Amino acid sequence: MAIEQNVTVERILDRAIAGEELSETEGVILASQKDPEIIAAIATGADRLRQQQVGEVVTYVINRNINFTNICEQNCSFCAFRRDEGEEGAFWLNKAQILEKTAEAVARGATEICMQGGLNPAAKRNNASLPYYLQLVENIKSEFPQIHLHAFSPQEVQFIAREDNISYREVILALKEAGVGSMPGTAAEVLDDRVRRIICPEKINTATWLEIVTCAHNLGMPTTSTILSGHIETRLQQITHLQKLRSLQKIAIDRAYPAKITEFIILPFVGQEAPEALRKRVRRDQPSLEDTLLLTAVARLFLGKWIPNHQPSWVKLGLDGAREALKWGCNDIGGTLMEEHITTMAGAKGGTCMEVETLQKAIISAGRPYRQRNTIYS
Repeated sequence: MAIEQNVTVERILDRAIAGEELSETEGVILASQKDPEIIAAIATGADRLRQQQVGEVVTYVINRNINFTNICEQNCSFCAFRRDEGEEGAFWLNKAQILEKTAEAVARGATEICMQGGLNPAAKRNNASLPYYLQLVENIKSEFPQIHLHAFSPQEVQFIAREDNISYREVILALKEAGVGSMPGTAAEVLDDRVRRIICPEKINTATWLEIVTCAHNLGMPTTSTILSGHIETRLQQITHLQKLRSLQKIAIDRAYPAKITEFIILPFVGQEAPEALRKRVRRDQPSLEDTLLLTAVARLFLGKWIPNHQPSWVKLGLDGAREALKWGCNDIGGTLMEEHITTMAGAKGGTCMEVETLQKAIISAGRPYRQRNTIYS
């Protein structure tokens, strides 16, 4: 049986490296492997495909996260970040605080501000949600027009549209015209509604997430893509998630949309400060590096030519884990971030800020050259 399994994996790897598209069944076979020798072969195959697709250079971006509020109407079972208004630890940054953080980032060489926040029903101007978000953008772009704003997830777009009773298209167009350059592909978690009903029942469903990202691509706004892995999802659900991302990218390319997915990032679940019910179910406080690395390799092989840029999360895995992921199919090591609240409040050990020189040394120690990039890899 082990020999048959090995032969099957070898055939799948040969197909992937030849540029052929893997089926969901083939993806599940790869993601389900336990034998260290077979897993090593999968890692080697993913690394080889990475070399073919994007070469040896490892990229990074100088950026800063700004989480403008953690006040949120939703209660996702994995989230230790959100607070109710007036609760201890709740925050809501004002204009001066946001501009101060942006100015510090620019002074340190940042080319990107990544801005996301909780879904705060009180975040309005003139009793409307969209004007508040537009003001956030305009505050930054008026002072720092050169900065790329990577801002507001599909969940935030849906929230604004619902609050103001307008279309997703209207929201995305207005944000784009105000100066948003790209959309984070977060709030995807796992694109399977059976999982979503347990871990994030109040979040948008799979179809809505896909609809908003497709709309963004059609309107010329690039997005990233993510998966929240290592909690209650099955291997099949992981691969189905990847298949949905691959299909989304193929639609953008086949229809010649002016934008598409720029990168794929695995966000392994950190459970240390998660609500007790999910902690008991997962029974692990920190991510499994082994499981994350295998999924990293499988994602490279499964997504193939459609999404060539892959990034680990050093916040969740630590810098050593992220550096190891460079051997499993990743070609980007992420950004400097400068501060990070969502994952850190969940109990992640990777830190909140990375100096450029530290990222460069990590890349060099992995035996690869480095290069700074912009947000959209152009």
